[in-house]
Amino acid sequence: MTTSGSPILTVRALNRALLERQLLLRRTALPVLDAVEHLVGLQAQSPQDPYYALAARLDGFDPEELSGLLDSRAAVRMAVMRSTIHLVSARDCRPLRNLFQVVQERAFQGNHGKRLRDLDLEPVAAYAARLVAERPYTFHHLGLALGQVWPDHAPQDLAMAARTLLPLVQVPPRGLWGRGGPAAHTTADHWLGDRPGPASAPDLGATLLRYLAAFGPASVKDMQKWCGLTGLRGVVDGLRPGLRAFRDENGTELLDLPDAPLPDPGTPAPVRFLPEFDNIFLSHADRARIVDPAHLRRVWRVNRAVPTVVLDGFIRAAWRLDRDVPETTTLVVEPFEKIRPADRAGLEEEAARVLAMAAPGTAHDLRVLPVA
Repeated sequence: MTTSGSPILTVRALNRALLERQLLLRRTALPVLDAVEHLVGLQAQSPQDPYYALAARLDGFDPEELSGLLDSRAAVRMAVMRSTIHLVSARDCRPLRNLFQVVQERAFQGNHGKRLRDLDLEPVAAYAARLVAERPYTFHHLGLALGQVWPDHAPQDLAMAARTLLPLVQVPPRGLWGRGGPAAHTTADHWLGDRPGPASAPDLGATLLRYLAAFGPASVKDMQKWCGLTGLRGVVDGLRPGLRAFRDENGTELLDLPDAPLPDPGTPAPVRFLPEFDNIFLSHADRARIVDPAHLRRVWRVNRAVPTVVLDGFIRAAWRLDRDVPETTTLVVEPFEKIRPADRAGLEEEAARVLAMAAPGTAHDLRVLPVA
């Protein structure tokens, strides 16, 4: 397959395709767990982010339903893609973790491994597994417990070794809506037991096809950005006979599923409020399909993103909740550019949705700041 004669997709065409596959062109009635699996998990290092992500995508979303999935162990919080915490289904968690184990190991070696290079880590992992099977541990307390056995090494390094070698999940109340708790961990095997679902790594090619269904069309570099793996070209080459090829306006090859939707670039896009770490912003090497490069620094600030507003399909504003006035919650919108009059009604409607979910027991207000 070559791309010399492949159709060109404009930035706007890629944007509408991404919104469609991310369930952001219109809300869907998908069950919550089905949506989580379609999206191949939701980034969740900020515990409340998955709730805002699903509220933007699902019709009639009730945050207690997602909390119930965590409580019932149908969904879990675990480090998978990019070695970051995601909320994934119980069916997906062990296969995805096994598939991306090398990403965990690479991150560990870069940050902690050199200080433990003279230590056999298998006994550390085995002892940690016994500890967290007895009760969940935070990394701080796990490191202290491991340090009692290996006192010549820093507790933080020992805890990170356990995080790397064991498929650890964060247990409730961490991640429950309107509640909270420490990031306490046990192993996926202990937490899930013999629930149905493969415990081995899935086929990498099949997982990349799932990525295309949720994020495509995409380049090989996009796929690598999403998952944290490198050297994917050989796997992608094996998938080529079943894919269609496009080019972006810079000539980069983009691959896609043969029957995946490509909406008209002129399709109207509704206003949506997204959480700070939404995978729509984190899953492509070239983010131009979702945010103007001129706005990147306003979205990504000192190693973390901000909650964002999608206007006419692109991230064009940030938002936050202020509770400075007693009994009132104010949703503050910080536009990066002038908001179109056509988006004003949608902005107010979506802000009301967010406030109703986030602050049901207070008065609500919306404040739109001037463009800075």
